[in-house]
Amino acid sequence: MEEKEGLFVSVQTQTVPEQEVGTGLDHLWMVILFNDDDHAFDQVVAQVQKATGCSPGEAFQITYTAHTNGQAVAYVGGKAQCEQVASVLREIDLHVELEEA
Repeated sequence: MEEKEGLFVSVQTQTVPEQEVGTGLDHLWMVILFNDDDHAFDQVVAQVQKATGCSPGEAFQITYTAHTNGQAVAYVGGKAQCEQVASVLREIDLHVELEEA
């Protein structure tokens, strides 16, 4: 059996979400949720969870932050994703805005 000379190179692979790849085509955006006095707290929590897909605890924290600070970052992602999240939040007339991150 013949031995071959060479190098052993350790390679690690990391999966990077498409939006984070440095193409410059998809900047990050934020959905800002503003405090709401017209809906029950639990109704806002449920809508945040529906819009973002986050856990009930995360939705509670986002809603609580908006309630106590006047606004909270509800979601960060690509512009199209943020527009979709904002659309779901607006289904019940919550006040949201999109800002570039």
